Amino acid sequence: MAPARVPRAGRAYGRVMETTADDATVPGTAGTVVYRPARPEDREALAGLDGSFTTASVFHVAVTDEGFSMRQTPVDPPVHKVFPDEDDDADEDGDPELNRTVVAFDGDELCGFVKISFAPWNARLTIRDIAVASAWRGKGVGRALMDQASDFARERGAGHMWLEVSNINAPAVRAYLRMGFVFCGLDTSLYDGTESAGEQALFMARWLH
Repeated sequence: MAPARVPRAGRAYGRVMETTADDATVPGTAGTVVYRPARPEDREALAGLDGSFTTASVFHVAVTDEGFSMRQTPVDPPVHKVFPDEDDDADEDGDPELNRTVVAFDGDELCGFVKISFAPWNARLTIRDIAVASAWRGKGVGRALMDQASDFARERGAGHMWLEVSNINAPAVRAYLRMGFVFCGLDTSLYDGTESAGEQALFMARWLH
């Protein structure tokens, strides 16, 4: 699942992590997978995780006189998306009370991660980046990472969770819908001037109360 970016949830994926003082592991839901706050020594594994995906359908966004319309449309041949590296250093020293990266490991193998941040002014928990290694997709790791995010959100008093995802990332969109997210907006120009030009940003939210 690839994700929310901010997300790209085109992906919801960057490559910077924050650490927290709490180093305890959390029991995993997929075999021997454990979930814990990221540590400095995880940086190389995080940078090397492949979040690319292939999809046989996309969410086509059309501009109408009244606004926008969207429908899931088959594509042939399938689209293969590889996310470019991002320079996200500005967020690296974020307040650990408001920012967290949770990693999922099976032994020494990184299965996935989620990067989250909380904004007190509107009580929003943003999924800044979420990625699951291809070998671990469909095994509950993405949902478990999202559960970690929702636990952090509730600890901080968030009213909702929010993410951004590219319209071509249909596998992630379908996964988010299964997790209780709904569409709440879009931006047809966000990726203009980038390697993702031509894609549209879809915004999704999940209320926690």
